[in-house]
Amino acid sequence: MIQSYRRFWQNMFTINATATRADYWWPVIINAVLGGILAAIIQAVMGHPLEEIYNFGDFTVVSARNVIVWLAELASLTVSIRRLHDTDRAGWWYLIQLIPIIGSIWFFVLTVLPSKRDSRWR
Repeated sequence: MIQSYRRFWQNMFTINATATRADYWWPVIINAVLGGILAAIIQAVMGHPLEEIYNFGDFTVVSARNVIVWLAELASLTVSIRRLHDTDRAGWWYLIQLIPIIGSIWFFVLTVLPSKRDSRWR
């Protein structure tokens, strides 16, 4: 689990490779849990929702959060593409999610498929 999460951040800019199911799903789960916990803690400390900015301190916290979210989204994009490569599909399949409902379901199915040993990206 920890190794998968470490590889998630280490390969943040790597697209032409593969990612196993564990290397994809552990970071997805960890980021969801950590994001929820950290957002709740920050909102409790600030005393109001993160989206509301009342002073420079609030602006700084929101800006830092936005940078961290952007980096996590970039890493999530690349690990998703690597996961698709592991199932021997092109990274362009990531765009299937643009189709409402069905696209998201199909992308989920693609991410849970087993790895292909003779993938062209290995």
